[in-house]
Amino acid sequence: MPQHNVYSWTAIISAYADSGEVEEAINLFQQMQETGLAPDKVLLVLLLKACARLAALEQGRQLHSHIIKRGFQSDVIVGSTLVNMYAKCGCTEDARELFDNMSERDVVSWTTMIAGYAQNGLGKEALALYEQMKQEGMQPNDVTLGLLLKACASLAALEEGKQLHSEIIKRGFQSDVVVGSTLVDMYAKCGCTEDARELFDNMSERNVVSWTAMIAGYAQNGLGKDALALYEQMKQKGVQPDNVTFVLLLKACASLAALEQGKQLHSEIIKRGFQSDVVVGNTLVDMYAKCGSTEDARELFDNMSERDVVSWNAMIAGYAKNGLAQEALALFEQMQREGTEPDEVTYVSVLSACAHSGLVDKGRYIFNSMCKNHGVTPIREHYACMVDLLGRAGCLADAEFFINKMPIQPSSVVWMTLLGAARNHGHVEIGRRAFDRVVKLEPENAAPYVLLSNMYAVAGRKDELAKIRNEMKEAGVKKMPGCSWIEVDNQLHAFVVGDATHPQSKEIQAELDRLVGLMKKAGYKPNLSFVLDDVEDEEKENVLCEHSEKLAIAFGLINTPYGTPIRIKKNFPICGDCHNATKIISKIVGRDISVMDANRYHHFKDGLCSCGDYW
Repeated sequence: MPQHNVYSWTAIISAYADSGEVEEAINLFQQMQETGLAPDKVLLVLLLKACARLAALEQGRQLHSHIIKRGFQSDVIVGSTLVNMYAKCGCTEDARELFDNMSERDVVSWTTMIAGYAQNGLGKEALALYEQMKQEGMQPNDVTLGLLLKACASLAALEEGKQLHSEIIKRGFQSDVVVGSTLVDMYAKCGCTEDARELFDNMSERNVVSWTAMIAGYAQNGLGKDALALYEQMKQKGVQPDNVTFVLLLKACASLAALEQGKQLHSEIIKRGFQSDVVVGNTLVDMYAKCGSTEDARELFDNMSERDVVSWNAMIAGYAKNGLAQEALALFEQMQREGTEPDEVTYVSVLSACAHSGLVDKGRYIFNSMCKNHGVTPIREHYACMVDLLGRAGCLADAEFFINKMPIQPSSVVWMTLLGAARNHGHVEIGRRAFDRVVKLEPENAAPYVLLSNMYAVAGRKDELAKIRNEMKEAGVKKMPGCSWIEVDNQLHAFVVGDATHPQSKEIQAELDRLVGLMKKAGYKPNLSFVLDDVEDEEKENVLCEHSEKLAIAFGLINTPYGTPIRIKKNFPICGDCHNATKIISKIVGRDISVMDANRYHHFKDGLCSCGDYW
């Protein structure tokens, strides 16, 4: 061009800025100034937005200096854009200082600062600023209220969320599809899935975001079955899922060990071209691994066109959960050779793999190396893994000493891990000390009471058993029932202990009776210590026979062809009696049986378990 004016410079600079090439845009901006042309507010705002988008803080600070020099800082649009840039770069204090010093503020300015807090995980500050906004007589718009709902969701602040809901109704924003979807998300994240569903069902307009918000609500509240059922309705309505929808549905399948439904979703993902998305790919790897299909997970992992640290973590965690410690450690080494630096999550999975396989020395080495050689500061999860590593190996005194020397306050998870190890090794005194710590931190948790009761029962300490049961009753603590799921013909069937509600209950009981007879001939002796009720031994045997995983296995045997693998998902760790029984069943019926419990996968085949009875 023979001549350049401010408009032509703005055009080329905006082209680079919109393409994410902020440094080149800033270079052109400096060249423009060298020609003697002064930038206008439009150009400066455009560049600030580009810096915000890419979190380019240094370039943003340079622009801020130009803005001060040109005297544009008092302009409300420029000021709001500066606040947004600092907030998006994570500098909320700088953003707030700018906001407080603005000579003029409009609803956009307030909303920008609220967004800055909400997007940086500072929900309390966002809600406090909204109170100040109201005091100064500024009326929120639909965007403001949507951001505040997100802040409530992040804090699980239900009462504040309900107040905002009233405000939304008052201002007539409830019919807005974006606000409605955010309300659904808020109620679901506060654990009110029924309220969320009622809102969802009453929405006058719904888009993919609305459906995904409700699916997310179910998935995040452990209602994977409902999430998958809602997806079927979504398809019937002709709403096309996006990559976020698929990620949530795959997580629901993983939580239920619903492999067949996960495979169907995988086919849809391929059809829609989402498999190359790294987040979708990572979630697919995670789903296959959590459903016990590590070979499928590894094939996917190896064929990913792009991998990040999350990809490696998903595969390493998959091996760890399935008791494949050597494979997890080999992949951990490969990860480092290929130049991906392990993060906190990687070390949790690797240490967990060592713990579940009895690799005490290797686990100690990795923990020390993580701190000294890789600069990763241990968090509570790492300490819990080390306690688990020592506890499973029977080094209970070392585990307790390790906890007492921790540089951070031990969490209830750490003490629960020690309590579980004490239960497995019958160390009542250490178990009691761990119990006292857990109850102090989590007075409403039933799990420590159950573990300690079991320890007293096995040790024959009837007086202490009666005492701990009374303590549990007085504390008003109730044990959540164990539940097991099995997927047959793309349908999920759930069972709780003693369940007689299933339509095939009689057939299931008949199959169990048959199995118990064959198991006893094969040498099975029920471990009555896993029944805490003060009843006759015969009644205890009946209770053991009706544990949820045994009911699920019996259902699977009578509803699937001979030779078909059986996969069970359980919400608690498998008990010792069920573990022993399932080993024998796998040999009697000639089936591979997998049980994914709260801690790991157990793969039973020909009378053996993949855990080698080290669990």
